[in-house]
This record gives sequence, structure tokens and C-alpha cells, in this order.
Amino acid sequence: QLSYRDLITVFRTLGMRPTSRLLVHASLPALGSIAGGADSVVGALLSTCETVLMPSFTEQAMITPEIGPAENGMAYGAELEVNLAAEFYHPDLPTRDPVAERLRQDRRTARSMHPLYSFVGVNADEALQSQSLDDPLAPVGWLADFDGDVLLLGANHKDNISLHYAERAAGRMQFIRWALTPEGVVVCPNCPGCSEGFPAVSERLAGVTRRARLGAARVELIPLRDLLHIAVGWVRQDPRALLCSQPGCPRCRAVRASVGVVL
Repeated sequence: QLSYRDLITVFRTLGMRPTSRLLVHASLPALGSIAGGADSVVGALLSTCETVLMPSFTEQAMITPEIGPAENGMAYGAELEVNLAAEFYHPDLPTRDPVAERLRQDRRTARSMHPLYSFVGVNADEALQSQSLDDPLAPVGWLADFDGDVLLLGANHKDNISLHYAERAAGRMQFIRWALTPEGVVVCPNCPGCSEGFPAVSERLAGVTRRARLGAARVELIPLRDLLHIAVGWVRQDPRALLCSQPGCPRCRAVRASVGVVL
């Protein structure tokens, strides 16, 4: 069983220090048995770093309308059961990731206000305040400007939200989604696409990635500024970069159609 001390040791081995600013993606199942579970993970992060930021997405508040814009990566009118099960967004709506949810519950944590793509963070107020409906992933850009890093803690690049930011920065089309709120349905522009193809970036990031093992899991620390530079350049060079290979994926199909390429 892994311990809190094991987490601290790995974090320090990777070069994390009291001034570090992190965008964290964690997978408890990949990490295996940890004494204290998510409590230990969050505690170790907060005791090691200055700023900890995590996505606290609430896609359970998303609804699908009957009609909408063409080439928007979704089938309109096909999600009646999902719509009926949708939850109204509110600031305390839980996120489905247990580590991010534990961070959300910490008394020191603040949360941004996007009804679908919020972030939670400690010592991250400026990053959280940079977000708007039109710019849902702005906290990623803020963190890059302040020399932040991405920490993949048992997670892989499919979970790496910063690659969605890179896609938009490279000019890739974004999507419109709709959120259920007590004030009514809110239109959310510039929402991210599919992430199933993101692991392909690993080889390109090898030169800037620090790696360690934590039990059976892999842990990676990547400078965010370098990650964005590499990923943005790749997407601009190759319009197929980061897209998945599934012919039936509506979002990747829409992206290909927008730039005139085929699978």
C-alpha cells in the first residue's frame, strides 16, 4: 500500500517545490491502494506546491437540444434520456473525479463558475477568474504564462485538458454545448472536442517530460509552456494531429470536415 510519504517523495523527485504551480490530472484506480485515498493525494499536493489546479467538470449538467448548428459534433434530439437525467448546475455540484472532488471540498479551494467546464484550485484565484463562457480553458493559459506544469498522476494524455487548449490556440474548430442552470439553458461556446487521440503526443513530449513510478503507476511532469509550444506547432503542421481514428467519432469527423481532410 502506498503512503502519503511515498507521494511526497515522488513529487520531490520530479522537481516539484514550494513555488510550483500545477495543473493536475490524477487517476486513483491507476495508483492502486493508497492509505488515505484521495485525502492523501490532495494533502501531498498542497504540502508540496504553491498552486494546485484541477478540472472539476460537470458534464452531468449538459443537455442536447432538438436542433442546433451544423457540424457541431453531436446528434441533435438523440439524447432524451440523458436530458431527463441532467442536473441543474450550481457551484457545489460535485465533479465525478474523486481527487478533484476532494480538492473542491477543501476549505482553501475556490472554483470557477463555468456550468460545464469549471476548475478548482488553491492559490489559483487569478487563474480561476480568467475563465469566461467564451474562454472555458483560460486557466490553462494563465498557468502557462506563470511557468506552470502539468502533472499526470496515474493519468494519461487522454485526460490532459491542456491539449484541448493547444487545439484552440492552433485554430482548430471548437464546439457549442448547452448547460442546464436554474436561470435556464446557457449556451456554452468554444467547448473542447475528443481526446481519444491525445496519447499520440507522448513521443513528441518525451524530451521535456520528467517521469517517475509510484507503485504500478506512471507519473509525469511536463512544463506547460513547452507542452503548448509543441502541441500547437504539431496541430498547425498536421490537421490530423491529436484526432482519434474512430470513423464514427462525430467531433473528430467535424474537425476533419472543417479543414477538408479525411480519415
